[in-house]
Amino acid sequence: MAMAETEPDGSEGLGERIRRIRTAKSLSIRELAERAEVSTGLISQVERGITDPSLQTARALAKALRTPLFDLFAEPDRSEVAVVRKDRRLRQQSPHGEISYERVSPGSGRLEMLEGTLKPGGVSSGEPWTHPSQECVVVTRGTLVVEVDGAEHRLSTGDSCYFDSRLPHRYRNDDAVPVTFFVAITPPSY
Repeated sequence: MAMAETEPDGSEGLGERIRRIRTAKSLSIRELAERAEVSTGLISQVERGITDPSLQTARALAKALRTPLFDLFAEPDRSEVAVVRKDRRLRQQSPHGEISYERVSPGSGRLEMLEGTLKPGGVSSGEPWTHPSQECVVVTRGTLVVEVDGAEHRLSTGDSCYFDSRLPHRYRNDDAVPVTFFVAITPPSY
């Protein structure tokens, strides 16, 4: 799906934001592509608004740029008090649609808050992964399995789990109904 570099409200588009961050870090397209392990053609298409990256590619780009994932999708909100309306939340979905996240916290800050929905039989990522943060997840509906460093923690509605995100981790839904949860991440990561 093509995306204009400047949105109708005058704000930056995803591609322009990636280009701005890349150039601010003095990276060429080739250097970013190597760091993110994607093609230079893909970076070029994303920056020009010709294509949107998958969740996996967006994570790889955010990690290569050392920028929180959701900062690629929104202008930082620098106000001391910010309200995020439900219908204005930024949404990101995995390529296969198993998991989706909506950002309930605003722009750049020291805490990122997401509302997640994981489909029956779904996983948050193919393999457990790491990032330099800490997470706290609270289940609001259903049952969620939190895998951390090879151990499984089954959470029911109202249960929570806190862990160091530098340990390999992922979320899993073994049930026949969707599970919803909130996850707080600090500092925001990729």
